[in-house]
Amino acid sequence: MVRTLRWGIIGTAAIAERAFIPAVQESERGIVRAVASRNADKARQMAERTGVERYYGSYEEVLDDPEIDAVYIPLPNHLHKEWTIRAARAGKHILCEKPAALDAEETMEMLAACEEHHVVFSEAFMYRYGEKHRRVREIIASGEIGDIRSMRGVFNYCTPDDTGNVRFNRAMGGGSIYDIGVYPISAARMIMGSEPLWASAHAFFSPEHDGVDMSASGLLAFSGGVALSFECGMWAYNRSYFEVTGTKGRIELPHMFGWRENPQIIVDTDRHKREEKLSCVNHYILQSNAFARAVFGEEPLPFPASDALRDMRAVDACLRSAREGVRVEIEQD
Repeated sequence: MVRTLRWGIIGTAAIAERAFIPAVQESERGIVRAVASRNADKARQMAERTGVERYYGSYEEVLDDPEIDAVYIPLPNHLHKEWTIRAARAGKHILCEKPAALDAEETMEMLAACEEHHVVFSEAFMYRYGEKHRRVREIIASGEIGDIRSMRGVFNYCTPDDTGNVRFNRAMGGGSIYDIGVYPISAARMIMGSEPLWASAHAFFSPEHDGVDMSASGLLAFSGGVALSFECGMWAYNRSYFEVTGTKGRIELPHMFGWRENPQIIVDTDRHKREEKLSCVNHYILQSNAFARAVFGEEPLPFPASDALRDMRAVDACLRSAREGVRVEIEQD
């Protein structure tokens, strides 16, 4: 008999309603039992729109519900630590939106609580579960593009007039590096299978948006002379792109962090240029199923809880570099 993971949603963020809840409802291994808000009416309206059976007017009620196994936390970044720790103490498994927290120190506290209370924790980088990224790693491992020499990643969108958006609130963990710079950073770490050594970044801190970094660019240095150059922006033309250049060729990913139709992977070498199209599967569904299998002890998550800490170390370094105008060494395990 296939076991089903029962989810509670802490918060009524758009990503929960538009992406996560529909994915769980389509998944093989999950069901959303309840949504919660600090405003009961907002929770009720979201539950009605999404077909979820229960709603609560406080986050605590989700944690007190014995028929909830796991929680999804799409709250503003400054609340991730508090509600991850409270969920762990309540014995709930946790899928927390990226970035895991405001810094590596907070992330360590969160992981310690999850370990102490024997619950599964994962940072919600849904894109990593797609077949596309497994295939990219396979191509690299085959030696087709030779040794990696550099990586380039871009993730931008343009919503500067969205006043009141929590992404434009510094105290709440706003800014482009936190919101979307984390994607190329995590992708480079995934592709390299190792941790960056240092970071150098520059950002546009907008006085019109509470001084958050509305756009940023930077360099993450890995061993062997390899580096990621990245850009991210909430006030820049929309783009989601990644490229890996090797000694014999390159891999181009025109829609890096989504699951659009082709071309999904472009391989360009001296010998040939080809495009690969893979099955177009919702990454949120794949993430939900993988998380359920981990909770039920069927197979471990492909990216352990400790990956969130390593990612936050790189993010910390980029933010400090951008604010202080210095190169920042990244702590290693």
